[in-house]
Amino acid sequence: MESRTLRLHAAWRIAIAGALVVTGAAAPLSATAASYPSDSAKPDLVTLLSGYRDFWTPSGKGDFSGTVVNPTVLAYNDRLTVWINNNATAAQQFRALQDSEYNNSAKTAYDQSFTVSGGLGSSLSAIYVKGLNSGALPLTQALINSSNGSSGAYVSTSTAKNTFSYARPFVKTDPNATAVSGDDSACAPSVNNASSLKSMRQGTSWADADGNLLITRVAPVTDTTHQFSPSDVPLDAAYGQPGICKGGSFPSGHTTTAYQAGITLATLVPELGPEVLARASENGNNRIVLGVHYPLDIVGGRIDGEAALAARWSDDAYRAGVLQPARQELTTYLQQQCGGTLAACIAAEAPYQNDPYGGKAMPGGTAQKVTDRASAVSVYTERLTYGFARTGTAGQPAAVPAGASNLLLTAFPQLTDAQRTSILAQTQIDSGYPLDQTSGGNGSWQRLNLAAAMSAKVQVNADSTVSVLGVGGTAQVLPAPTGTTPALTAPNGTTVAAGGQLQIAGSGFAAGQKLTVQLHSDPVTIATVTADANGAFAATVTIPASTPAGAHTITLLDATGAVVAGPLAVTVTGVRLPLVSG
Repeated sequence: MESRTLRLHAAWRIAIAGALVVTGAAAPLSATAASYPSDSAKPDLVTLLSGYRDFWTPSGKGDFSGTVVNPTVLAYNDRLTVWINNNATAAQQFRALQDSEYNNSAKTAYDQSFTVSGGLGSSLSAIYVKGLNSGALPLTQALINSSNGSSGAYVSTSTAKNTFSYARPFVKTDPNATAVSGDDSACAPSVNNASSLKSMRQGTSWADADGNLLITRVAPVTDTTHQFSPSDVPLDAAYGQPGICKGGSFPSGHTTTAYQAGITLATLVPELGPEVLARASENGNNRIVLGVHYPLDIVGGRIDGEAALAARWSDDAYRAGVLQPARQELTTYLQQQCGGTLAACIAAEAPYQNDPYGGKAMPGGTAQKVTDRASAVSVYTERLTYGFARTGTAGQPAAVPAGASNLLLTAFPQLTDAQRTSILAQTQIDSGYPLDQTSGGNGSWQRLNLAAAMSAKVQVNADSTVSVLGVGGTAQVLPAPTGTTPALTAPNGTTVAAGGQLQIAGSGFAAGQKLTVQLHSDPVTIATVTADANGAFAATVTIPASTPAGAHTITLLDATGAVVAGPLAVTVTGVRLPLVSG
């Protein structure tokens, strides 16, 4: 009887996951009763994810057939998937099943807008869940729920999945493989397989002799913890349901939903933004734990969620009419129920923690263990690339997409849009990793590191630029120094031989500010320096031996590449020859 209930429950969830709608009188309150500009200006996910074609070209038939373009990338995708699936702890498998859940029409279950709240910490998460279940947070519920929430279910991945048409990891590669007992006939390997990948997979340690990935299915269970629902909730990964076995793997719809919920919650409660984002990254990673997605699917889902929430936060009317009222409702409720300020409640509770592999380090990475904010940001950052080798050009300039800065509105309300954009630019990861679109000219969502940005220590400089002094701690803004103008001098004189050394000194900078020393007229970086606690530095720099004799200048650049001091005029003489004794 229980297995039948689980199957029926799974079928309901798959219908919800595909359509992202809820019918019936018990559906959550809609937050889109009013019409907003962003309702009809949703991100084009297929365009955002077009870099996937660098690795795989679908046939267009919608049957998982196609051509492997980059077997190195796709093989690493396979290898990590099998390792994560095979090495996740039993506790992590259970969390993965929880994260696969969608609520039902009677609202007796839960969805990722509940589970991602683990990032709020032990006490505030329980308060938040209580508020959703009791109806005390109607604006928040209408905004964030995964079925029809105006931000939580803002974009759908159906078109992208159909476009890229890549088989899920658990789908058999060999069409002659034996069908799994209990699976729907539409999932049988003879009619639903990944045979286009067979030659790439055969002979690897993560597949059998026929090229089937060594994925272990996680068995259905019933959640009796009542952590997210007062009811017992059947949990099932639904491997044998057509909505899963025949649904494309890239991008991950659940991960897209997790980041829509996670970024929404992180922006409503920016005090815990990095932890909530780390929990959203766990939600995505849990799709790999179940063996229903690959790491590239998770990166794609994150990109979807970032672009979606940036569109919502960039809509002035939606921000004022939906996001800000929900934030006020949630903040007030959390503080009332906790009995103190958010800061006091956070200080008194246990933070979000996770140990998905029991301390074992994954290939090319770490154990992804989270114990505090710093490790939460570190794990989030690792999952931006999952250790893939670069497939594009490294070292390209920062590329922040339009509207992304609005994701920092609540974390850094005192800063300007240009300053928030600069924070995102300074915390972005390097270019060239899979799905990076820096070269496209519209910015790169793949490079965006929201967890780092929301935990940044920021110095406002005298010229109103900002410098990120560090990440992984408490977000803070240090005001611009008053009455000081950055200065650059050469205490021992400004004449130096090519290949010789020059003493330089600076003052009037932010404590800990990192500066690049450039020699002109052809810009050449000759050193990097860091201001001390008093905003000063002294350094010895070497003038390149190839520098032509004559007049030159030295300037100092901040982390954004802006000139903050100089030019200091220097005279370079001919190459200094070594003394020869005879």
